[in-house]
Amino acid sequence: MGDTVVETGIPTDLGSTTALAALENAVAGALSGHYAAVVTGPIHKAKMRRAGFLFPGQTEFFATRTHCANYAMLLTGGKITVALVTAHVPLRQVPNLLCSSEIVRVGILLSEFLQLRLGRRPHIGVAGLNPHAGESGLLGMEEIQIIEPATRQLSALVEAQVTGPCSPDTIFNRALSGEFDGVLCMYHDQGLIPLKLHAFDQGVNVTLGLPFPRTSPDHGTAFEIAGKGLARPESMLSAMNLAAELIRKRSHFRAG
Repeated sequence: MGDTVVETGIPTDLGSTTALAALENAVAGALSGHYAAVVTGPIHKAKMRRAGFLFPGQTEFFATRTHCANYAMLLTGGKITVALVTAHVPLRQVPNLLCSSEIVRVGILLSEFLQLRLGRRPHIGVAGLNPHAGESGLLGMEEIQIIEPATRQLSALVEAQVTGPCSPDTIFNRALSGEFDGVLCMYHDQGLIPLKLHAFDQGVNVTLGLPFPRTSPDHGTAFEIAGKGLARPESMLSAMNLAAELIRKRSHFRAG
Protein backbone atom coordinates (compact mmCIF):
# COMPACT_ATOMS: atom_id res chain seq x y z
CA MET A 1 0.00 0.00 0.00
CA GLY A 2 3.13 1.95 0.01
CA ASP A 3 3.02 5.51 1.37
CA THR A 4 6.60 6.55 2.07
CA VAL A 5 6.25 10.29 2.69
CA VAL A 6 4.41 11.53 5.78
CA GLU A 7 3.09 15.08 5.71
CA THR A 8 1.17 16.85 8.46
CA GLY A 9 -2.53 16.72 7.75
CA ILE A 10 -2.29 14.17 4.91
CA PRO A 11 -3.79 10.74 5.68
CA THR A 12 -1.64 7.76 4.69
CA ASP A 13 -2.09 4.05 4.15
CA LEU A 14 0.41 3.38 6.94
CA GLY A 15 -1.58 5.51 9.34
CA SER A 16 -4.75 3.64 8.44
CA THR A 17 -3.24 0.18 8.92
CA THR A 18 -1.81 1.34 12.25
CA ALA A 19 -5.20 2.71 13.32
CA LEU A 20 -6.94 -0.53 12.35
CA ALA A 21 -4.40 -2.56 14.33
CA ALA A 22 -4.99 -0.30 17.33
CA LEU A 23 -8.76 -0.84 17.09
CA GLU A 24 -8.31 -4.61 16.94
CA ASN A 25 -5.97 -4.48 19.94
CA ALA A 26 -8.39 -2.30 21.89
CA VAL A 27 -11.42 -4.52 21.38
CA ALA A 28 -9.43 -7.68 22.12
CA GLY A 29 -8.05 -6.14 25.30
CA ALA A 30 -11.48 -4.99 26.44
CA LEU A 31 -13.06 -8.39 25.80
CA SER A 32 -10.26 -10.10 27.74
CA GLY A 33 -10.74 -7.74 30.69
CA HIS A 34 -7.36 -6.06 30.23
CA TYR A 35 -9.09 -2.75 29.52
CA ALA A 36 -12.15 -1.54 31.42
CA ALA A 37 -13.23 0.79 28.61
CA VAL A 38 -12.14 1.97 25.17
CA VAL A 39 -11.83 5.57 23.99
CA THR A 40 -11.19 5.95 20.26
CA GLY A 41 -10.14 8.87 18.11
CA PRO A 42 -11.63 9.80 14.72
CA ILE A 43 -10.55 7.88 11.62
CA HIS A 44 -10.36 8.63 7.89
CA LYS A 45 -12.94 6.14 6.62
CA ALA A 46 -11.91 6.20 2.95
CA LYS A 47 -8.29 5.42 3.79
CA MET A 48 -9.37 2.88 6.41
CA ARG A 49 -11.39 1.03 3.79
CA ARG A 50 -8.21 0.54 1.77
CA ALA A 51 -6.67 -0.96 4.91
CA GLY A 52 -9.50 -3.49 5.18
CA PHE A 53 -11.92 -1.61 7.46
CA LEU A 54 -15.23 -2.60 5.83
CA PHE A 55 -17.64 -0.90 8.23
CA PRO A 56 -19.74 2.28 7.96
CA GLY A 57 -18.12 3.51 11.17
CA GLN A 58 -16.45 2.50 14.42
CA THR A 59 -19.84 1.87 16.04
CA GLU A 60 -20.48 -1.01 13.65
CA PHE A 61 -16.91 -2.27 14.03
CA PHE A 62 -17.21 -2.63 17.79
CA ALA A 63 -20.66 -4.21 17.53
CA THR A 64 -19.37 -6.80 15.06
CA ARG A 65 -16.21 -7.61 16.99
CA THR A 66 -18.17 -8.10 20.23
CA HIS A 67 -20.96 -10.08 18.48
CA CYS A 68 -23.44 -7.50 19.74
CA ALA A 69 -26.68 -7.27 17.77
CA ASN A 70 -28.43 -5.01 20.26
CA TYR A 71 -26.45 -1.78 19.96
CA ALA A 72 -27.06 1.86 19.11
CA MET A 73 -25.27 5.17 18.68
CA LEU A 74 -25.70 7.80 21.38
CA LEU A 75 -24.25 11.31 21.47
CA THR A 76 -24.14 13.53 24.52
CA GLY A 77 -22.86 17.00 25.27
CA GLY A 78 -23.99 19.94 27.36
CA LYS A 79 -27.72 19.62 27.99
CA ILE A 80 -28.47 17.37 25.01
CA THR A 81 -28.32 13.57 24.82
CA VAL A 82 -29.58 11.83 21.70
CA ALA A 83 -29.89 8.20 20.60
CA LEU A 84 -30.33 7.31 16.93
CA VAL A 85 -32.84 4.77 15.62
CA THR A 86 -31.12 4.84 12.20
CA ALA A 87 -27.53 6.04 11.82
CA HIS A 88 -25.13 5.64 8.90
CA VAL A 89 -27.64 5.22 6.08
CA PRO A 90 -28.72 7.51 3.23
CA LEU A 91 -31.53 9.85 4.23
CA ARG A 92 -33.82 8.54 1.48
CA GLN A 93 -33.74 5.08 3.10
CA VAL A 94 -34.79 6.24 6.56
CA PRO A 95 -38.62 6.03 6.15
CA ASN A 96 -38.38 2.46 4.87
CA LEU A 97 -36.05 1.43 7.71
CA LEU A 98 -38.19 2.83 10.52
CA CYS A 99 -40.23 0.28 12.43
CA SER A 100 -41.77 0.24 15.88
CA SER A 101 -39.57 -2.61 17.12
CA GLU A 102 -36.36 -0.68 16.31
CA ILE A 103 -37.65 2.46 17.99
CA VAL A 104 -38.49 0.45 21.10
CA ARG A 105 -35.14 -1.38 21.05
CA VAL A 106 -33.05 1.80 20.85
CA GLY A 107 -35.35 3.53 23.33
CA ILE A 108 -34.66 0.83 25.92
CA LEU A 109 -30.90 1.28 25.47
CA LEU A 110 -31.30 5.05 25.84
CA SER A 111 -33.37 4.62 29.00
CA GLU A 112 -30.79 2.28 30.54
CA PHE A 113 -27.95 4.72 29.77
CA LEU A 114 -29.82 7.66 31.27
CA GLN A 115 -30.80 5.73 34.40
CA LEU A 116 -27.19 4.60 34.90
CA ARG A 117 -25.82 8.09 34.46
CA LEU A 118 -28.48 10.10 36.29
CA GLY A 119 -29.38 7.62 39.02
CA ARG A 120 -33.07 8.36 38.65
CA ARG A 121 -36.10 7.83 36.41
CA PRO A 122 -35.40 9.81 33.22
CA HIS A 123 -37.74 11.66 30.89
CA ILE A 124 -37.32 10.75 27.23
CA GLY A 125 -38.69 12.75 24.31
CA VAL A 126 -39.39 10.83 21.11
CA ALA A 127 -38.92 12.90 17.96
CA GLY A 128 -41.25 12.61 15.01
CA LEU A 129 -39.92 12.03 11.52
CA ASN A 130 -41.90 14.61 9.57
CA PRO A 131 -42.35 18.38 10.00
CA HIS A 132 -44.63 19.11 12.96
CA ALA A 133 -44.62 15.37 13.75
CA GLY A 134 -46.75 14.72 10.67
CA GLU A 135 -49.47 17.27 11.49
CA SER A 136 -52.01 14.53 12.32
CA GLY A 137 -51.25 12.71 9.09
CA LEU A 138 -51.28 15.69 6.74
CA LEU A 139 -47.47 15.69 6.38
CA GLY A 140 -46.82 11.97 6.71
CA MET A 141 -48.21 8.86 8.38
CA GLU A 142 -45.06 7.53 10.06
CA GLU A 143 -45.93 9.16 13.38
CA ILE A 144 -49.41 7.60 13.48
CA GLN A 145 -48.50 4.19 12.09
CA ILE A 146 -45.02 3.61 13.54
CA ILE A 147 -43.72 6.12 16.08
CA GLU A 148 -46.80 6.61 18.26
CA PRO A 149 -47.37 2.85 18.78
CA ALA A 150 -43.66 2.45 19.54
CA THR A 151 -43.82 5.25 22.11
CA ARG A 152 -46.67 3.51 23.91
CA GLN A 153 -44.80 0.19 23.90
CA LEU A 154 -41.60 1.82 25.13
CA SER A 155 -43.42 3.60 27.94
CA ALA A 156 -44.76 0.26 29.18
CA LEU A 157 -41.34 -1.41 29.12
CA VAL A 158 -38.95 1.07 30.74
CA GLU A 159 -38.61 2.86 34.06
CA ALA A 160 -38.84 6.23 32.37
CA GLN A 161 -41.37 8.86 31.39
CA VAL A 162 -41.72 8.75 27.61
CA THR A 163 -43.32 11.56 25.61
CA GLY A 164 -43.93 11.65 21.88
CA PRO A 165 -43.91 11.74 19.01
CA CYS A 166 -42.88 15.38 19.41
CA SER A 167 -42.38 17.96 16.69
CA PRO A 168 -38.69 17.77 15.72
CA ASP A 169 -38.40 21.56 15.41
CA THR A 170 -39.21 22.13 19.09
CA ILE A 171 -38.07 18.98 20.88
CA PHE A 172 -34.46 20.13 21.34
CA ASN A 173 -35.52 23.48 22.78
CA ARG A 174 -37.58 21.48 25.26
CA ALA A 175 -34.52 19.35 26.06
CA LEU A 176 -32.39 22.46 26.61
CA SER A 177 -35.01 23.81 28.98
CA GLY A 178 -34.69 20.65 31.08
CA GLU A 179 -37.94 18.92 30.12
CA PHE A 180 -36.19 15.92 28.51
CA ASP A 181 -33.10 14.09 29.73
CA GLY A 182 -32.67 12.43 26.35
CA VAL A 183 -34.15 12.55 22.87
CA LEU A 184 -34.83 9.48 20.75
CA CYS A 185 -34.11 10.55 17.15
CA MET A 186 -35.24 8.87 13.96
CA TYR A 187 -32.11 9.57 11.89
CA HIS A 188 -28.49 10.69 12.13
CA ASP A 189 -28.60 14.41 11.39
CA GLN A 190 -31.83 14.95 13.31
CA GLY A 191 -29.82 14.34 16.46
CA LEU A 192 -26.32 15.44 15.51
CA ILE A 193 -27.09 18.88 14.08
CA PRO A 194 -28.59 20.26 17.33
CA LEU A 195 -26.01 18.47 19.46
CA LYS A 196 -23.08 19.91 17.53
CA LEU A 197 -24.65 23.36 17.44
CA HIS A 198 -25.11 23.26 21.20
CA ALA A 199 -21.93 21.47 22.36
CA PHE A 200 -19.55 20.99 19.45
CA ASP A 201 -16.41 21.07 21.58
CA GLN A 202 -17.78 18.81 24.35
CA GLY A 203 -19.75 16.23 22.37
CA VAL A 204 -19.11 12.53 23.03
CA ASN A 205 -20.13 9.50 20.96
CA VAL A 206 -21.12 6.41 22.98
CA THR A 207 -21.81 2.93 21.61
CA LEU A 208 -24.71 1.55 23.62
CA GLY A 209 -25.11 -2.17 24.24
CA LEU A 210 -21.47 -3.25 24.25
CA PRO A 211 -20.06 -5.37 27.11
CA PHE A 212 -17.74 -2.45 28.00
CA PRO A 213 -17.97 1.37 27.72
CA ARG A 214 -16.78 2.73 24.38
CA THR A 215 -16.64 6.46 23.79
CA SER A 216 -15.08 8.82 21.27
CA PRO A 217 -14.99 12.54 20.56
CA ASP A 218 -17.88 13.69 18.41
CA HIS A 219 -15.80 15.25 15.67
CA GLY A 220 -13.90 14.14 12.59
CA THR A 221 -10.22 13.95 11.76
CA ALA A 222 -9.87 17.68 10.92
CA PHE A 223 -6.75 17.12 8.84
CA GLU A 224 -7.13 20.64 7.46
CA ILE A 225 -6.09 22.18 10.79
CA ALA A 226 -3.38 19.67 11.72
CA GLY A 227 -0.17 21.35 12.86
CA LYS A 228 -1.77 24.82 12.99
CA GLY A 229 -2.36 25.00 16.73
CA LEU A 230 -6.14 25.27 16.23
CA ALA A 231 -7.32 21.86 17.42
CA ARG A 232 -9.18 21.77 20.73
CA PRO A 233 -8.93 18.87 23.19
CA GLU A 234 -12.24 19.27 25.02
CA SER A 235 -14.22 16.61 23.15
CA MET A 236 -11.50 13.99 23.64
CA LEU A 237 -11.19 14.90 27.30
CA SER A 238 -14.97 14.65 27.64
CA ALA A 239 -14.86 11.20 26.02
CA MET A 240 -12.20 10.05 28.48
CA ASN A 241 -14.06 11.47 31.46
CA LEU A 242 -17.34 9.87 30.40
CA ALA A 243 -15.65 6.48 29.91
CA ALA A 244 -14.22 6.72 33.43
CA GLU A 245 -17.63 7.76 34.79
CA LEU A 246 -19.35 4.80 33.13
CA ILE A 247 -16.74 2.40 34.53
CA ARG A 248 -17.41 3.69 38.06
CA LYS A 249 -21.18 3.62 37.73
CA ARG A 250 -21.25 0.17 36.16
CA SER A 251 -19.09 -1.16 38.98
CA HIS A 252 -21.31 0.50 41.60
CA PHE A 253 -24.45 -0.85 39.91
CA ARG A 254 -23.09 -4.40 39.81
CA ALA A 255 -21.89 -4.19 43.40
CA GLY A 256 -25.30 -2.94 44.49
